[in-house]
Amino acid sequence: MPKNHFLYRFIFTFSVAMFLVGTADLHAVTPPSHPYQHELNRIDSLYSCLQPTDIKPSYAAFRDGLVGYYSIEKENKLENNRYLTLIDMSLASTAKRLWVIDLDSMKIVENTLVAHGRNTGVNHAVKFSNRPSSKMSSLGFYLTGATYHGKYGLSLYLDGIEPGINDKARERTIVMHSAPYATQKFVKEHGRLGRSWGCPAVPPSKSKAIIEAIKDKSCLFIYSPVPSYLKKSKYLGFQFDSSGDDLSSL
Repeated sequence: MPKNHFLYRFIFTFSVAMFLVGTADLHAVTPPSHPYQHELNRIDSLYSCLQPTDIKPSYAAFRDGLVGYYSIEKENKLENNRYLTLIDMSLASTAKRLWVIDLDSMKIVENTLVAHGRNTGVNHAVKFSNRPSSKMSSLGFYLTGATYHGKYGLSLYLDGIEPGINDKARERTIVMHSAPYATQKFVKEHGRLGRSWGCPAVPPSKSKAIIEAIKDKSCLFIYSPVPSYLKKSKYLGFQFDSSGDDLSSL
């Protein structure tokens, strides 16, 4: 056999070996892809399109809300899939921390005040509970239900769909309703909103429009970046690995 043949064979074998070593090293340093990377790329694009830009929710609240929305939609639980309602409990009660987003047009159709539970905090929401009689707000994803007329007029049933987090909402009669303590007038007089028994109470001037738009199985998300909630969440827990490390930035 010609000597050149052995030389070529050696060069080929050596090149393949070096390629495999390089590939192994590449995989060793490349972080795992995010399990919802496709949705996150889409969410980035939608957030940039959201209007009006000056009243947008935070990106984190919007991202987590849409990740959950897409999962709930895949479970065929949504009948009113046009609207996503976000409530950001990391903001003070004096902030307009409720958004109703029309996902068809990517426009914010309502942005207003919303109250939290009496035992959740004073101006800031700091404690949350699913326990009956706690008078606290519960975080997580809800499906809106039917309307009814109660003490505060037109009101909206809410069904918590995260086990151990908000699934006792019906038992606790956690509903959306109007309240005179959820107004700018109350803020001017007291320096904060009044508080409910756990219900997301909204201004009387806004309640009918919001309730009529989002009723009948749309997605409502009460957000706060509380690690104990995020790790336990049925829809957002994927952001943490088994050791509890946050993977959301990968």
